[in-house]
Amino acid sequence: MTQKLCEKIWRNGEFIAWEDATVHVCAHVLHYGSSVFEGIRAYDVGGQPGIFRLREHIRRLFDSAKIYRMELKFTPEQVEQACIQAVKVNNFKACYLRPIAYRDLGPMGVNPLKNPVTLDIITWHWGAYLGAEALEKGVDMQISTWTRNRPNTTPAMAKAGANYASGALIKMEAILNGYSEGIALDNNGLLSEGSGENIFVVRDGVIATPSGGHSILKGITRDTVIRLARDMGIEVVETNITREQLYMADEVFAVGTAAEVTPIRSLDKITIGIGSRGPITEKIQKAYLDLVQGRSEDKWGFITRV
Repeated sequence: MTQKLCEKIWRNGEFIAWEDATVHVCAHVLHYGSSVFEGIRAYDVGGQPGIFRLREHIRRLFDSAKIYRMELKFTPEQVEQACIQAVKVNNFKACYLRPIAYRDLGPMGVNPLKNPVTLDIITWHWGAYLGAEALEKGVDMQISTWTRNRPNTTPAMAKAGANYASGALIKMEAILNGYSEGIALDNNGLLSEGSGENIFVVRDGVIATPSGGHSILKGITRDTVIRLARDMGIEVVETNITREQLYMADEVFAVGTAAEVTPIRSLDKITIGIGSRGPITEKIQKAYLDLVQGRSEDKWGFITRV
């Protein structure tokens, strides 16, 4: 058996043992990728777990389910409380939470409408996603040969399991080529996102990031970074970004719930800026980590104390 991540998993309104949280081989999700999920972090905030932007994550879970016509039998408030209880029951001070809704065992075939929807909440300890040194020294990435799906193929605004088949191709290619991560372009050759991160580009003191029309997931960390930057008086624009603009940038960084704020020191073996974490990235990273870890004022009310 794979290493146990937690003692209890919340499933459809009750806690079950890790060993019992199984899925049948005929479940629709295994054959057709019919799942939507969220990635949420709880940080140790003064010795007490603090879940970052829980409400926004659960709202997006319900939005994703709505797009895929998946009826969840719980209210957003009930799922928020279930996440809080999952952290408590498993005695975490800091952890990663994965609420996931999926089409379960029912009729075989592409049509999922008669398959019941199961909702699980998993918790586990997850450190720095791209490595402990990455937050300071940065990582090496490549522009992927894989292109993000064009609009009106699969919905990029839904955080769906099926979308991460593309992410896995991008990630595997990068790792096998000796990089930490890959960055994908959209169908027009403009910057989209990483396998699981949004990308920001800094040039002459201005931060740019792709807008929603570039097949990106509008990340919650992305939104937090935009808020923090503007709050510090740094201009942020959502726009078209070309591949060569990445190479010419003063700084490039990736953000996500797992990745947090990670500098990119090189792309395709071209050094970005000074080849390590730049000053604006450092400023944004510090402001983000101070916020999520409770060292600065939670002016937006983003932290849910457990």
